[in-house]
Amino acid sequence: EQAQLMEVLKKEVRAMLIAAKEGLTLAQLEEQYMAMVCKPLPLHDLGFQSTLQLVTNMPEIVRVSSRDGTLILKAIADDTTKGVARLVACQKGRTHPKTKRTSAKANAASSSKSIKNPQHSCWSARTPVLPVTVKAELQDLLSSSPILLKDLEKAFLRHFGQAFPYRQYGFSSVHEALRSVSDSIAVVEQAKTGSLLVLRKYLASEVGGKEVPQGEAQEEEMPHREGKDTEMPHGEGKDTEMPHGEGKDTEMPHGEGKDTEMPHGEGKDTEMPQDSQQFLPNNLTLNPGIPPDAVQDSSLCSLPLLKRGCLVGVVVEFVVSPSQFYIRICSREASYRLQDLMVEMRHIYSHKLVSDQYIMPDSAVQPGQLCCVTVSKWWYRVIIHRVISDQEVEVFYADYGYLQVVQKSWLRFLKWHYLKLPAQAIPCSLAWVKPTKGVWSPAATLLFKKLCCSKELVGIVDEYVDGVLYLFLCDTSTREDVYFHCVLQDMEYADVCGENIPSQEFKALNPLALYVQPSEKQKGELVEAELCLQQESPDADSEAAASKLNGAEPCEQ
Repeated sequence: EQAQLMEVLKKEVRAMLIAAKEGLTLAQLEEQYMAMVCKPLPLHDLGFQSTLQLVTNMPEIVRVSSRDGTLILKAIADDTTKGVARLVACQKGRTHPKTKRTSAKANAASSSKSIKNPQHSCWSARTPVLPVTVKAELQDLLSSSPILLKDLEKAFLRHFGQAFPYRQYGFSSVHEALRSVSDSIAVVEQAKTGSLLVLRKYLASEVGGKEVPQGEAQEEEMPHREGKDTEMPHGEGKDTEMPHGEGKDTEMPHGEGKDTEMPHGEGKDTEMPQDSQQFLPNNLTLNPGIPPDAVQDSSLCSLPLLKRGCLVGVVVEFVVSPSQFYIRICSREASYRLQDLMVEMRHIYSHKLVSDQYIMPDSAVQPGQLCCVTVSKWWYRVIIHRVISDQEVEVFYADYGYLQVVQKSWLRFLKWHYLKLPAQAIPCSLAWVKPTKGVWSPAATLLFKKLCCSKELVGIVDEYVDGVLYLFLCDTSTREDVYFHCVLQDMEYADVCGENIPSQEFKALNPLALYVQPSEKQKGELVEAELCLQQESPDADSEAAASKLNGAEPCEQ
């Protein structure tokens, strides 16, 4: 039994180390193993007193070296993993944002050709992306007035009670983080006071509708009315990414979800501002009844189906396994709509006078009820999945794709206005793969999560099976495109075949299929949505599908 355990452990340790280009420290290895299998390294079961003693007994797996007085562990590749080791070795550093956008478009345009013979000679490099919650916080911070760049971090800390977390998401400076959101926030140069941060939509209106061009280094003169308070826009909601936390791995997306206090204190002892009052219907009176604009029997709609063969920018929001994960479409308009929705919901529900009107009585807290929940002072659209106790319910995040247990007291009726935006989460499986041993191993799932982590990817749509989207995922931020199914195959975690086996995980539970209605467009033909990067011609669909993988064999059921 010890020998079998040691063999399994060697394979898991090699998988973790081979994915780390710079190697891991002893502490990092312990942390990653715990994250992968949810228990510590089995040192005592194998007769070892320390992690160092364990790795020194794996001379064919681990190379131990020293860097600045710290022990560094690196993988020794065998015949089956040399190819992946080369991918990691040639991993590129972070690319310039403008260059990356150009490169991504160029690679995406050639993806439909290269998918016929996928190549992946370079491991995917992390491209920093601010999560939607942080983007929405920046938008919220600047919604009332511009802020001096030098004061941003202080203002962020004062407004949200925590530091601006740009380093947490891979950015080396505040300037670099702001460049990643230059489509919505402009940096304007002022002669005496320094650079000023302004929301572009406000700046465009200030200069008579002439929008400032996007880019990382624009410096322009601020219009004369630069200091004037701007009204919070109340247009149709837009939002983007959500807690990556996510159901089974209850880790809130992008580090959100730590602080779960109800934000009612924000509006205490203050009058409701005029711009909040205009959201209340004329016939809404402050009484213990249910407000007339509260959603009670309606459901969200799903996004239109995507056409086979189209390329679409995506962010993977939540992963259970390569056969069960949720994506969110990454288009400029979709991102804006989700961000705006979050900002608007926070703006309205944070006022106690409003929030108390939408408290849900026990009779309304039933499975299938669409409502909203507060997490870390932000509000999210959720659907009640089950009632656990008098105090707790399990909810499904319709825009992010995961289940989470929350307090009943955090729930509120959803205002009718927030039904307009379709549910943004899309249930997905990786196309044409199956686990080599019947079920996905923890190491395979961990590798897949690392490949997806906090970056924009290109998805190549294959087909829908039982309401689940099967697609290929490709990282185009490297010198050559990296196809995730190929990486899993190279690591011997997956067999690549020529068909899509229905996901057993989604067969067991697919909350979107239970609670979300098909869009009107789904009732007709599949649509080529504006979200797509490029669309193959219909005549090429069958050729592309047949040629995607050379030598692919049908999967056995």
